[in-house]
Amino acid sequence: MSNTNAEYEIPEDNRLMVLDDNEPFRIRLGRALEKRGFETILVGSIAEATALVKSNPPAFAVLDMRLEDGSGLDIVALLHEYRPNCRMVMLTGYGNLATAVAAVKGGAVDYLAKPADADDVVKSLMAKPDEPPAPPENPMSADRVRWEHIQRVYELCDKNVSETARRLGMHRRTLQRILAKRAPR
Repeated sequence: MSNTNAEYEIPEDNRLMVLDDNEPFRIRLGRALEKRGFETILVGSIAEATALVKSNPPAFAVLDMRLEDGSGLDIVALLHEYRPNCRMVMLTGYGNLATAVAAVKGGAVDYLAKPADADDVVKSLMAKPDEPPAPPENPMSADRVRWEHIQRVYELCDKNVSETARRLGMHRRTLQRILAKRAPR
């Protein structure tokens, strides 16, 4: 094992797949994880990830939940089938308890909100199987969680402001003001 950090040891089989359709984020995260001792393989679609898993499944994976061509949950299931001991972390910009539970039940070791810090990703990947990963250093603020929830409902309503406002139980104008603002930190 090669020790790249005093807190954890990266195993010899250090191949890590990063699946995200946001190319700048995927490249940044891949570089940060390489600096922490992983050999990263960057893929931008479910199709690319499926081909990789079927040909040479990685030991680790960081998967985006929502991609243009499907769900990262499908890759969790596929990795579990092809490499049951693969350590996976699910990333999403839309925090949702139901999908978090589905990801963990499917075999993911943790579920982190985007943009995830590389150190938090590594802590989750390297956590011992019998103990939960350490909490993130910089968790989302309550304002950010609220904003993410509103954005998710807005997208699920096909960006229909009136329908989103009705489902959230808020005035349409209030929702329009929230949507016009930048995301809180």
